[in-house]
Amino acid sequence: MHPVRIDTLDDPRLDDFARLTDVALRRVSEPEGGLYIAESNTVIERAVRAGHVPRSILVQEKWLDSVLPLVADHDGPVFVGPDALLEELTGFRMHRGAIAAVQRPELPTVAEVVRDAKLVVVLEDIVDHTNVGAVFRSVAGLGADAVLVSPRCADPLYRRSVRVSMGTVLQVPWTRIGDWPAAGEELREQGFHLAAMALTDDSVDLAEFVRDVPGKVALVMGTEGQGLTPAAIASADTTVRIPMAHGVDSLNIAAASAVGLWAVTHAQRLASSTRG
Repeated sequence: MHPVRIDTLDDPRLDDFARLTDVALRRVSEPEGGLYIAESNTVIERAVRAGHVPRSILVQEKWLDSVLPLVADHDGPVFVGPDALLEELTGFRMHRGAIAAVQRPELPTVAEVVRDAKLVVVLEDIVDHTNVGAVFRSVAGLGADAVLVSPRCADPLYRRSVRVSMGTVLQVPWTRIGDWPAAGEELREQGFHLAAMALTDDSVDLAEFVRDVPGKVALVMGTEGQGLTPAAIASADTTVRIPMAHGVDSLNIAAASAVGLWAVTHAQRLASSTRG
């Protein structure tokens, strides 16, 4: 990729970066053959390592020398311009130095994503992009294998999701699952035990669940506020709760995912070492 210095916004190739405010981007969800925005050197580097193809990059002058080596093997413009001009174009101040317009990869099938997995997370209708990104970071950091998102779940490649995840949405295998929760049967056929995280009268304590943890677990988590739908709970093999204190009924989805993932991954590793 090669530097292109700009002092106006007339170049039509700059349209990829025009008005990237959160409100504007929310109106576009996973356009067919479209783009996603990778923000910061770290995220751009992870996108390239994942095999994703940047179409163009917008960078502040002081970050140019650190960005060019990351995309040395790709073609396309690296636009460099004054900070005020870049802010006029994007609609926000570029605190992180660089953003890239990256071609969206084709999503794999569910079977491809879970083929060798022991622990996957299913996100049902999570609407907050920050929470989606935080869950992906927990998945990556705590050693789960993949994420499946329901048809109505927020876009993991939305700019804020990618940023909050620290680019781990580009590392963790994921895809959209089909007609949910009916598509849970596909996971069951692959040998997964569906564990729904929810507060119900018959839910079991997380510690009790992991005491005899299944070899393959799909941890199902629901939307902010309402939690999992009744249909998702009914389709699960077990309903699991995190015990709470001081009258608090539940944790934020990002925190709950970290607690649940740590408990299950830890138990699975202990079970594996015992069998070994």
